[in-house]
Amino acid sequence: MSDELRLPALEVHQSKGRKLYSFAVDGKLLQDFVTVSRVRRGDGNELSGYQRPEALAHIQEIRAYLEAPSPLIPNSIILAFDSRVRFEPAKGKTSLPYVRTGTLVIPLEKNIADPDKPGFVVDGQQRLAAIRDANIHRLPVCVTAFITNDVRQQTEQFILVNSTKPLPKGLIYELLPGTDAHLPSPLHRRKLPALLMERLNLDEDSPLSGRIRTTTNPTGTIKDNSVLKMIENSLSDGVLFHFLRPERAHGADVASMGEVLHHFWAAVARVFHAAWGLPPKKSRLLHGAGIISLGHVMDAISRVRNVPLIPTEAQYVEKLMPLQELTHWTGGSWNFGNGERRKWNNLQNTPGDIELLSKYLCTPYQKQASRSL
Repeated sequence: MSDELRLPALEVHQSKGRKLYSFAVDGKLLQDFVTVSRVRRGDGNELSGYQRPEALAHIQEIRAYLEAPSPLIPNSIILAFDSRVRFEPAKGKTSLPYVRTGTLVIPLEKNIADPDKPGFVVDGQQRLAAIRDANIHRLPVCVTAFITNDVRQQTEQFILVNSTKPLPKGLIYELLPGTDAHLPSPLHRRKLPALLMERLNLDEDSPLSGRIRTTTNPTGTIKDNSVLKMIENSLSDGVLFHFLRPERAHGADVASMGEVLHHFWAAVARVFHAAWGLPPKKSRLLHGAGIISLGHVMDAISRVRNVPLIPTEAQYVEKLMPLQELTHWTGGSWNFGNGERRKWNNLQNTPGDIELLSKYLCTPYQKQASRSL
């Protein structure tokens, strides 16, 4: 048996087919019909949810403020409701054509599991947790909500609301492949790299499967930002650039890009097998400097004459073999020439060190490319 919570509300027609609902409600009641959809991956590696974990220290600070005399929270909580929530317009018209007054009707069900509640938090998770835990009787809050059964639309709004706030960038990057929203330019540019990184991390046959550290894969040892940078460089002026296709979904031939990345990194694993299974602290191969520099090698190989656009793993292995004697991923010292020597673990993930290592590793392929001109 379910009850209903009926709240006076405004319905705002913001754009074609898009409606917002503005209302006030006791913050203590929100937990009865609202859940936090925390980001996670299912058994099939599909991404669901879109929230970050609770920030306990931040919640404690808000709670202390709420328990002080006369607290004020002027910012609206943003919620997404599914279609079980409905709006009943009041009789009569308002003076504004895009606003209607009425009642928002929210179903309430006792002992309902969190995933089955009709409301989801888009923005305000930490505030709601603080209100929930605070030793106060009641705290009315302002809420802005929209109604949709499309989780992708909920995710899009979460990205847009939080992209300008101090939110973990890795969480946003992991959410990007699953949204079709019109995104700000910096986020739009990272959508394709994020999709390719997702495939590298989730495809079972990928040489980097499960090894990239993300919000849903915190045990990975390779920094997601290093992989994104490697992919972005190649999309800008490397081998992946040749597969950009404006007429296709995602603006690219994603399958061919995935083949190139899979074949190259599988070859890296074979050629440098002793350094491959080690964490970045014990091997500079999968350290940020190694990942980005080897990405430049992948692009340099593509410029050598008679190298196909999508080399096989075996072809990449053949091209990488000469680097075995030149590299010192796990011990010894790098000899960069002109008196420049570095102990193996003194290479850092800095622009200067990445440029130094990239030039050193790419030199053999640049010479081959110049001879073929």
